[in-house]
Amino acid sequence: MQRTEISTYGEFGLIKHLTEKFKNENPSTLLGVGDDAAVLSYENKKVLVTTDLLLEGIHFDLVYVPLMHLGYKAAVVNFSDIYAMNGDPKQITVSIGVSKRFSVEDLDQFYAGIALACNKYGVDLVGGDTSASLTGLAISITCIGEAEADKIVYRNGAKENDLICVSGDLGSAYMGLQLLEREKIVFAGNEEVQPDFEDKDYILQRQLKPDARQDIIKSLREKGILPTSMMDVSDGLSSELMHICTQSNVGCRVFEDKIPIHYQAVVMAEELNMNIVTAALNGGEDYELLFTVALEDYDKIISMEGIAVVGHITKSAHGLQLVGREGEEIEMRAQGWNSLED
Repeated sequence: MQRTEISTYGEFGLIKHLTEKFKNENPSTLLGVGDDAAVLSYENKKVLVTTDLLLEGIHFDLVYVPLMHLGYKAAVVNFSDIYAMNGDPKQITVSIGVSKRFSVEDLDQFYAGIALACNKYGVDLVGGDTSASLTGLAISITCIGEAEADKIVYRNGAKENDLICVSGDLGSAYMGLQLLEREKIVFAGNEEVQPDFEDKDYILQRQLKPDARQDIIKSLREKGILPTSMMDVSDGLSSELMHICTQSNVGCRVFEDKIPIHYQAVVMAEELNMNIVTAALNGGEDYELLFTVALEDYDKIISMEGIAVVGHITKSAHGLQLVGREGEEIEMRAQGWNSLED
């Protein structure tokens, strides 16, 4: 396999090589890559900006994460943040720090994943930077989106009696990660052993190639539903609920038997002797949408495919309560993943 050293291109040559295949599609992109700064124009819209920093060994492991999948996921998790504000992602900038163990071909794979995500969601790559790194691969992506001023959804708008809704299913990405970590340990002991991924394709995809829920945002708009609060589930349901309840000064009741969980995640949890509900509450990286809607929108919400009503908002004094299958109440705590903890 051909290997081209990054030094062959130099910094500006490398940027040109990696970005020249990206074509601008959004009218708001007046000028993308190629000058000192991108030029954007948003008429009668508010601008949304989000950024993520991903570090090798902290946020991803290249032992089992293909570079193309990494590029796709790195872009999509930023798109998800814009959708969680009820906006539409339009542009991204991509900055990377790379060590000498990476070749130009490696970076081509990474940018091919970014291109796949940009093409799928209609987003333009408009800039970025490259630098040498002594500690592996570092990725910083900033996403810029747009939204109508009166349609932006914040975390602080949940009201008493609002319905708590979740898209898709929860815990699958975390169980996919546990599967990959298990097979990594087996592989380290015997490199001739093939990984056992049979009947685990769904949870693997949820971990390696998640999707931002553009479809849910579109459906909500078509139904005429404006959520009162919204977040994407990146750190776990309990953590995200804590954010919404704290910022909205409310409490909540969530029913364990209403939490959507995929059967492959259940099977994986049983194999690893783990509690799947705990994984759904605290695992993270599902990038589903958690949102609240007014009670009068109940009939509209239950007619939507891919949405589960998992509970309701209460007074702040009631706290955050998980109602078990036997009716017992358990105080929820934010135990989602935190990269700053040991």
